[in-house]
Amino acid sequence: MVDQSGPRRVLRARKSRSEHRQSRTGTARFDETPRFAPPTAWFLRLGLTLRRTTPPRTARSARIRAAGHTVTASRYGPFLFAIAMIAAILGFGFMLPTSEHLGSLMATVPAATAALAGARVTATVAGLSCAACVALDGHDGLFGTSTFIVHLVAIALVSLCVITFRTLRERSTRELLGVRAVAEAVQRVLIRPMPPSIGSLRIRAEYRASHPQARVGGDLYAVASCDDAVRFLIGDVKGKGLAAVDDAAALLGAFRSSARRTPSLADLMALLEEAVQAHFEEVAATDPDVAERFITALLLEIPADGSCVRMINCGHPPPYLVEEDTVRPVPARWPAPPLGLDSTGTQSYTMTELPLAEEALLLLYTDGVIEARDPKGRFFDLEDRIAAWPDRDLDELLPYILDGLTTHVGGNMRLNDDAAMVTVQRLSGSRVRRQRAGGDDGLATLEDPAQVGCG
Repeated sequence: MVDQSGPRRVLRARKSRSEHRQSRTGTARFDETPRFAPPTAWFLRLGLTLRRTTPPRTARSARIRAAGHTVTASRYGPFLFAIAMIAAILGFGFMLPTSEHLGSLMATVPAATAALAGARVTATVAGLSCAACVALDGHDGLFGTSTFIVHLVAIALVSLCVITFRTLRERSTRELLGVRAVAEAVQRVLIRPMPPSIGSLRIRAEYRASHPQARVGGDLYAVASCDDAVRFLIGDVKGKGLAAVDDAAALLGAFRSSARRTPSLADLMALLEEAVQAHFEEVAATDPDVAERFITALLLEIPADGSCVRMINCGHPPPYLVEEDTVRPVPARWPAPPLGLDSTGTQSYTMTELPLAEEALLLLYTDGVIEARDPKGRFFDLEDRIAAWPDRDLDELLPYILDGLTTHVGGNMRLNDDAAMVTVQRLSGSRVRRQRAGGDDGLATLEDPAQVGCG
């Protein structure tokens, strides 16, 4: 006889997990009624009802929560909270002797509601507070006295102030969210997301701006795919602020317009140098210190078969090559000065070429990573951090480095400079075949590298 205890345990476990997920998300079938013990308090039933009727989170409320504002879980939560406050004050007022007057406490109800709800809800609560104050003062026999007038005037003045402040705050919040949405759109255009994979290359990227409210700064990266190669650019603009973002945009625009139509990597770097020089000449009229501005850049090219890496380095930190259990930097044999410093335009660029084994990984980064200091002034050791990488999963490498960087600088991302990182891994032939066949769910693929912008 076949033992059915194993499948039954599996079905019970699945049913238990399903019920647990339904209880967490607040959803249940129409015929499932929560059963509480008879003495269960009424507020447990009320809380479960509110949880089930919670409306979906809107994009606006999500942005407000991300900005640090307190938003209640239910649409009716602030109003019910105000009703509870009014009921509590009324209950204590009716229980106390008539010589004790609690009508003035009703002014705290609209003040507390304004911190949780909008102007309309606060105005409604203010009206209910005035009505409750009338009931309390009537119970205390204060009609016709100055105390009754003072209570009503106090509630009215407090309500008027908090409603006015709440209205102004909502208007400012809407304006701030609009400006932030525009700024985020502009920043996403400047630093576009990297594709998960191109041909036999698997790609990941991370960016951390030094300014807490910014998504991008003076660091930059980009990728372009052609018929016979994939090209990567990573760079770091000297300085911070809008000037650095302007310089980064100029270099990125030149790379995106030239990377697919320039056959030689050296010619591409020469075009980038020319574009940066032209940009600096344009801004020279408004920036007297333009002669001190420059951009470090690293340009990589990997053929379609992934067999090697060609590199031109213009004053940028060398990438790291991770092969099996070894981690080593890859300096350029013939480094060039940063972009913008060759005013004569006669700089010639020579490529450095090295083989790239299957499953090998390249880490490109900016100096904001290696120049991050701890409270004692020590620099972050990126090579040691990569060497201690435990599970060799590409998806976990950049978060692993960022975790170490966060710990190094004191527990939060208090970076003095922007930090950008890009990882490029050459997949083995078998993994590429599984990827194209759809067997590897962890990889997004572009079947033909020529489909990526080569037209």
